[in-house]
Amino acid sequence: MTNASLPGAAMIDTNDLKRTFKTRTGPVEAVAGVDLHVDAGEIFGFLGPNGAGKTTTLRMLATLIEPTAGEATIAGANLRRQPGLVRQRIGYVPQGGSTDPAETGRGELVLQGRLYGLSVAAAKARAAEVLAALDLEAAADRGTGTYSGGMRRRLDVGLGIVHRPQVLFLDEPTTGLDPQSRRAIWDMFGELRAHEPDLAIILTTHAMEEADFLCDRVAILDQGRILCENSPAALKHELETGEKVELEADHEITDEDELSIASAGATNLRFVSPMRVHFDARPGQGVGRRAARLLEDRGYHIVHLKIALVTLEDVFFSYTGRALRDA
Repeated sequence: MTNASLPGAAMIDTNDLKRTFKTRTGPVEAVAGVDLHVDAGEIFGFLGPNGAGKTTTLRMLATLIEPTAGEATIAGANLRRQPGLVRQRIGYVPQGGSTDPAETGRGELVLQGRLYGLSVAAAKARAAEVLAALDLEAAADRGTGTYSGGMRRRLDVGLGIVHRPQVLFLDEPTTGLDPQSRRAIWDMFGELRAHEPDLAIILTTHAMEEADFLCDRVAILDQGRILCENSPAALKHELETGEKVELEADHEITDEDELSIASAGATNLRFVSPMRVHFDARPGQGVGRRAARLLEDRGYHIVHLKIALVTLEDVFFSYTGRALRDA
């Protein structure tokens, strides 16, 4: 069992955390110096392309691999000098589950609780709490081999929290799940927060909408470095191109009217056809509708107008680019 934490207390602090791997072609710096601070009760997300260093960072913080350099404190324990204490205070859910298909969900949870030192009675009581929190009571005494992918993933999370850790690490928690199962996992985090309000959760994900929905803050990593870090809303607000506008008229837009659209506040104009233009605009200033009215006043008929707010995916691409790369 772990000591209770205070809301807002620091659960993770890192200073210039690095990891270099030796390869046949020379050393590869997978994590090039990460500074991170995560508080109790916070859900923090790592985003980045394949090979950006997300999983390596998570595995270092979970004591699965040793840092090459740097320092970190996890739930009050020093990562390098007290790895055993860190392991007592964290839960870790890898990408691939590790449940025994012949064992029941309840049995898996009780066994995990016993491995962390709970008595038989305490492990059974805690297993019942976790099953209720994760909406698995109806399937508690079935073999996990009969579980759906979403149910198995919820059980994986249960195995990570049965010993009441102060920090929970999740590596790609919804990869491979169908939309209904993915949304059930998201809803589960809301229930988990209600039951474990001080639990700090750190997850990696490729799903931008997942990070936007779940995370209080996110960090975008690339080439082993944090490029930006803030709440999803703040990162989207900081991006200059806050709106994406598509506008199509019934006849060719002249050069003069193109300049007028730009003067209305449109930036990065791209003509898809002589009659259709795409552009960016700052949010909340009505640039898209103003440009449409301007053209209508000049005799155009607007046949298409779409104004979309910037997404976390737009932020991601603005920092990492769109080019495919090998991991």
